[in-house]
Amino acid sequence: MQVTETLNEGLKRGYAITVTAAELEAKVNEKLVEAQPEIEMKGFRKGKVPMALLKKQFGQRVLGESMQEAIDGAMNEHFEKSGDRPALQPEVKMTNEDWKEGDDVNVEMTYEALPEVPEVDLTAISVEKLVVKAEDEAVDEALKSLAETAQEFEDKDGAAEDGDQVVIDFVGKVDGEAFEGGAAEDYPLGLGSGSFIPGFEEQLVGVKAGEEKAVEVKFPEEYGAENLAGKDAVFDVTVKAVKAPKAAEIDDELAKKFGADDLEALKGQIRERLEAEYAGAARQVMKRAVLDALDGMVSFDLPPSLVKAEADQIAHQLWHEEHPEVHDHNHDTIEPTEEHTKLAERRVRLGLLLAELGQKAEVEVTQAEMSQAIMNQARQYPGQERAFFEYVQQNAQMQQQLRAPIFEDKVIDHIAESATVAEKEVSKEDLQKAVEALDEE
Repeated sequence: MQVTETLNEGLKRGYAITVTAAELEAKVNEKLVEAQPEIEMKGFRKGKVPMALLKKQFGQRVLGESMQEAIDGAMNEHFEKSGDRPALQPEVKMTNEDWKEGDDVNVEMTYEALPEVPEVDLTAISVEKLVVKAEDEAVDEALKSLAETAQEFEDKDGAAEDGDQVVIDFVGKVDGEAFEGGAAEDYPLGLGSGSFIPGFEEQLVGVKAGEEKAVEVKFPEEYGAENLAGKDAVFDVTVKAVKAPKAAEIDDELAKKFGADDLEALKGQIRERLEAEYAGAARQVMKRAVLDALDGMVSFDLPPSLVKAEADQIAHQLWHEEHPEVHDHNHDTIEPTEEHTKLAERRVRLGLLLAELGQKAEVEVTQAEMSQAIMNQARQYPGQERAFFEYVQQNAQMQQQLRAPIFEDKVIDHIAESATVAEKEVSKEDLQKAVEALDEE
């Protein structure tokens, strides 16, 4: 077997691989000899079928397997000896298309090698870690929001206003006929909640307890029930009560509704939650600072194929963000701009650097961390969690998508351990500005 270099330009590599006919025949014979003891054929005892007959019967199939194994073996041996790591799956094709049994097999292999990533002095990195304390004002604001979610309604005199609750009986009719699911009794409806068909709640503003009203609406064209979609309907409504909202008192009783022993304990829980949210946002700001520092410390050749793939993905994603009405991919090819390519180069460069740093530091994503990530993702599909778990288990690409950000965060933690990280206490507003600046860059 011969492997001859044909291209060595930047990170591009090309090799001509020759598997001689003699080597191929030897591999075929080896596989047939290995299988011979288990083969049965009419007229022969098990394991006693002549080799010539085996070759005639199974030779073509074994030849194809042997050819593929020989080429794969040559490629693996090459990568072991050269130390090259292909950026993407190597492109392999036979160059003697008129090949026939008894000829040598000539194959051309081309790929882009991953570059050598230079050493980085992590101790030279210096970043700030923003720290925000949960002020009493923020805690009180959160308490007020909790009280609003726990609000109750009490009977009121007079007309219903937006934000009030009306208790109603209703019967919906289309073309004078009541339809299934269109009636209810003692239904508490919050005016302004948007929970009913568009236009329904607005027509109840101003009603009083004891009144009857015919509410005329039109079902949306995209309504879930096909027999009602786009249809005009009339709801005969009887108003049984009008109630005004009453915010819950901010006291120990409110705290107990939310699982706390008393008001002070609830305030403590809120403070912890707020500061955890602040810490998460501050981490994103620090992470960007670390990446910016790394980006300014290294420079090396990048595999063009990786940069192009990343630039294509960036351009495609941004196009869909600008055209949210398009939900499929049946559109013209989106050509990356120079700005997209520049951003792609940064992402590829930092991705390769973080991968190298993580490998050297023996950073690993544990099974427990993966399980937690899958659970978090599965919550987006209520009722289908099991199906999502099974989908992830069978999809290596999806597993990698979930593993990559965990790995990256752990590498960032590793870098921060060596870097100089200075804590800086700032206001919530300053942190918000720093987070917003991330999206602007």
